[in-house]
Amino acid sequence: MSRAPFVWTAALLFAAPSLTLAQLPNDPSAPKIPRGGVPPLPGEILRPAMREPVTLFDVTTAGGIELWPGKAPSETGKIEPEKLSVGRPGQPPERVENVTQPTITIYAPPAEWRNGAAIIVAPGGGYRMLAWNKEGVEIAQWANSLGMVAAVLKYRVPRREGQPEAGPPLQPLQDAQRALSLLRAHASKLQIDPTKIGMIGFSAGGSLAANLSCNYAHRAYESIDDSDRSSCRPDFAALIYGGGIVDKATGKLGAQFKVDKQTPPMFFAVAGDDLSAADNSIQLYQAVRAEKLPAELHVYSRGGHGFGMRAVPGTAAATWPAACEQWLRDIAVLPAPSAASK
Repeated sequence: MSRAPFVWTAALLFAAPSLTLAQLPNDPSAPKIPRGGVPPLPGEILRPAMREPVTLFDVTTAGGIELWPGKAPSETGKIEPEKLSVGRPGQPPERVENVTQPTITIYAPPAEWRNGAAIIVAPGGGYRMLAWNKEGVEIAQWANSLGMVAAVLKYRVPRREGQPEAGPPLQPLQDAQRALSLLRAHASKLQIDPTKIGMIGFSAGGSLAANLSCNYAHRAYESIDDSDRSSCRPDFAALIYGGGIVDKATGKLGAQFKVDKQTPPMFFAVAGDDLSAADNSIQLYQAVRAEKLPAELHVYSRGGHGFGMRAVPGTAAATWPAACEQWLRDIAVLPAPSAASK
């Protein structure tokens, strides 16, 4: 049975302290399933089996809370109007292109599932477009099944005029920094733990998650309000077939990806037959490991690029959600299984 989503506007989030996630309605008619981040069959898309999460925006239009109160910083050149490529009727768009108004779209699990953790989801798309459904909405639903609040980041694409093709562009980093600060600044209202806010990214979104993890100490824009007083350092990061991390000219980590003792814990999952992405993950993992930071790397023999939650059932690549869930428990972002199952 379908239901209209609860629309959480910027005005409600930032100006209405009396309204909290605990007051959002849960649909009693929605089917109940056991908690946990693994579909019934490895690689099965979660939506058909999962209890519908509380959606705080109408994601059929990829709407959300705008990150910037006015024009986003560092805008150059002319971008065509935003374009949505709609897939199945009634489902979120598969692709979003020409983003000039970056947003976060927040999903919250049922109140009895929430554990205080939150995660920003960065879809991939080569910094040309965003794979909104496969690497955004479906990932938010998986995070919801683990009791996490998820914020799908609609960051600016394509690359702006003057941004080099080599290396990650500036504007998505600005959007990611701003998004994380907003979540942390409003953690109380969103009922999340400000020390358990991380980021997961896919392909170019993985590059963005790595960029934020290595470049949180210095704002890529001038602070604009009190929200920017909150740190934009993610407490953890998961890179799923992340790309654009190794400099193609040198074969080494790009200049933006400098790891130190304060770099957050990282999880990596990639297919070995995804040659360029595999090298990106391996080299960054080695840099994190050299600093003796918590890190976990999974290189699956096959799976290609861009599988998201849709890896072929029965293949090793389809097990990455379970591995990531366990890693999140190992680093105490998620509660221990015994506590989680209560």
